[in-house]
Amino acid sequence: MSSSSCVAATAASTRNYNRFLLLVAGLGGLLYGIDVGIIAGALPYLEATSGLNAGQLSMIVAAVLLGSVISTLFAGLLSDWMGRKKLMALSGLLFVISIPLIALAKGFEPLVLGRLMQGVSAGLIGVVVPLYLAECLGAADRGKGTGMFQWLLTLGIVAAALIGMFFSFRVAEVEKLADAAQLFAFKDRAWRSIFWVSMPPGILFVIGSFLVAESPRWLFRRGKKEAARAALLRSRIPEEAAIELGRMEETLSAERSNASGAGEKAKDSLLQRRYVVPFVLACVILACNQLTGVNSIIGYNATILIQAGLNDAQAHMGYVILTVVNFLMTMGAIALVDRKGRKFLLSLGSAGIIASLICVALLFNKTEKQRVDCREAVTALITADQKASLRFDREQAAALLATRGEAGAAISGRPATLIAIYSYGDFRAATRAVRSDDRFPTIDITRDSCIPANKVVAFFSNPFADLDAARTAPLKIENALITPIPSVQNGWLTAVCIFIFIAFFAIGPGVCVWLALSELMPTRIRSNGMSIALLVNQAVSTTIAAIFLPSVGKYGYSTLFFAFAAFTVVYFITAFYFLPETKGRTLEEIEAHFEGKRRT
Repeated sequence: MSSSSCVAATAASTRNYNRFLLLVAGLGGLLYGIDVGIIAGALPYLEATSGLNAGQLSMIVAAVLLGSVISTLFAGLLSDWMGRKKLMALSGLLFVISIPLIALAKGFEPLVLGRLMQGVSAGLIGVVVPLYLAECLGAADRGKGTGMFQWLLTLGIVAAALIGMFFSFRVAEVEKLADAAQLFAFKDRAWRSIFWVSMPPGILFVIGSFLVAESPRWLFRRGKKEAARAALLRSRIPEEAAIELGRMEETLSAERSNASGAGEKAKDSLLQRRYVVPFVLACVILACNQLTGVNSIIGYNATILIQAGLNDAQAHMGYVILTVVNFLMTMGAIALVDRKGRKFLLSLGSAGIIASLICVALLFNKTEKQRVDCREAVTALITADQKASLRFDREQAAALLATRGEAGAAISGRPATLIAIYSYGDFRAATRAVRSDDRFPTIDITRDSCIPANKVVAFFSNPFADLDAARTAPLKIENALITPIPSVQNGWLTAVCIFIFIAFFAIGPGVCVWLALSELMPTRIRSNGMSIALLVNQAVSTTIAAIFLPSVGKYGYSTLFFAFAAFTVVYFITAFYFLPETKGRTLEEIEAHFEGKRRT
């Protein structure tokens, strides 16, 4: 075989391996998305057939968050100890084991344990897959690889929604038979089947994790230089592999020459000055990613659109459109991220987010200026057992508004929504928004709907709250806000602005945030730094989720959307002025950039 033929064969082999690497990473993103979205479709049937109370069901839902937080905290240490490849395989294996544990469960404990394992799996995947991609892919493919992770993550969410929709249609068909026992049995099979269907991607991810090479940079820093060379040669031509090995050697030699009397361990601390700038940048970007409000806008999308003027069916159609826009625009981001660069896409995306959020805020402000607080009238409906129930039809709406004088009379007779903010002791919650023209416009306020089931969940809900006192505290209605419903045209205009929001999020922050997390920090602190930065991300996300509905109830959607826009201004400034462009640079070149900035 001629030398040119050998070169061509080598190039083809590396291209095929890189495609396989992208597929395995994408399966990791798919699992992450399924972890996040699968419970939404299964929960109604689990609630109807399991016999579990509201507190136990909330614990099953929250177990994923708890597992994710715990595993994120230790993911960096584990990836350094056992290697990126083994940790990927372990994370997939945990997901696979969790499926039969949940699907065959006959009680509360195995359900919680299975969901906790899924959360641990998601937390590990969220750290180790972007970390692995950053260390394995070449500079020209790194953006595409991380984009594939995010793209299939969005596909996982869409897949979970479609699986849930499929079973909802099947349940509707069984309901027509008017056989209660048959309906119960089918609902029980439905939620178990939803989990079983999500198992194949996990199996494929585990198999793929065993077939890919270990991270060459992880191998190199453990003195396994020949193994690192062999790993690089699977994804690089020999000349590129030699260049990257040389840069790794230069970086390691520079570290050793700069070692002080404090020793190597102290030098590797995250608190060293040369690491602070990239570490802080990554933390700010991840925090700002959540401060755009993206998780709450997606999670409460149907409620937001109902308040904007759409009916229930239209609002759920809007949610489906939202997930499709997110999925399609992520495909566009994959195509652009290695051409236009991270800095450009983050700046473009955050600018578009600011404009769309301001438009949504202005649309809500038109009607929220007219809303009326009827908390005194709703407080009068509290029963002796500290509960409240209210059918918010047109007559009841008129009766409540009559207690508010001229302000109530101004919107009386028009379709309206009601949302109540209430508390038991230190714990606050909000009801769903109900419309006075709904078929079943009932609000039920109970202690179980507000108080966490146990102290673990209570800590993550409010670490400073007194759970025991809340279990006997009286019900307090903090706000009962009646807002006139805007027109359907206003609702669809709001929906379009939210679609624009998710499009700009997908094209910029949605993909680039994973790159920022994995590319910015130096190799020797990348794993632990990513764990801490992702923990900051989850803390901000959890805080926003906890305060979103109560804040909406008290201050309105317009105020919250204006606040999200203000935080995104910080995001834009950070991306445009402080974030270096990492497109086409090796990880060692990015590290050298920050060290250079420190010396100047």
